[in-house]
Amino acid sequence: MNMKLGLKQKRFFKKYGFLLIPNILSSDEIKLLNVDSKFLLKNESQTLYKKDKNSKITKLINWNTSSNNEKFSLIARDERFVNIAKTILDHKTIYVYSHKITLKEPLSGGGWEWHQDFGYWHNNGCLQPNMLSIYLAIDKATKQNGCLQIYESSHKLGRLDHERINDQTCLSKHYLKEISSKFKHRYVELNSGDAFVFDCNLIHSSSDNTSTDRRVGFIVSYNTKENSPMYNKRNYGNYEMLRKTNFKKLSNII
Repeated sequence: MNMKLGLKQKRFFKKYGFLLIPNILSSDEIKLLNVDSKFLLKNESQTLYKKDKNSKITKLINWNTSSNNEKFSLIARDERFVNIAKTILDHKTIYVYSHKITLKEPLSGGGWEWHQDFGYWHNNGCLQPNMLSIYLAIDKATKQNGCLQIYESSHKLGRLDHERINDQTCLSKHYLKEISSKFKHRYVELNSGDAFVFDCNLIHSSSDNTSTDRRVGFIVSYNTKENSPMYNKRNYGNYEMLRKTNFKKLSNII
């Protein structure tokens, strides 16, 4: 699939702050990533454990660089994803700011409080909100297993104040009542292989996994070269040249 966004899609993203791309990856590609994610998540030394307010845990694996041949780094640099990001950010020189696997175990996987990604990316030294993320559903994402939730068009509010609670950077709670009364709430339910593209200031969260199904997703975030962090506060997020890949060809999938 050669992902080229049309004017209608770009206008939709500008208005609502998100875009759904069905079947961005084939079932064969997803099978490869599914196997790889299970293998990687067995390595406890690589895995981060993030608690929510009820002490339930979401497991994460992230990479400090995308310049390797790990399958998920190849996906982060895949031309389908990169072309979407370039079109929406309207910039030729972009790079992978971060990429990670997220896992919510059945019945015990934790949630994420309401937040904006730029709420903490700004604190990492990125000055402009010219950034976005693409969530790829490895497993089907449902209300029951803790899919993303958003407030449509909330990116237009700009960056709001956040606070650190437990292991999470959260939107200050005094905003939420007003936001919930003025912006449409939406559950982002996805089929395996679907992608959800969203603005760095879109307000989003996810609940805990109350189902007997796991929920694994992959999130890759993109930034422009000119907006790279002013200082090296983190091990990830600093500019490195992006070399596009074709994951399907590299994986010998026809």
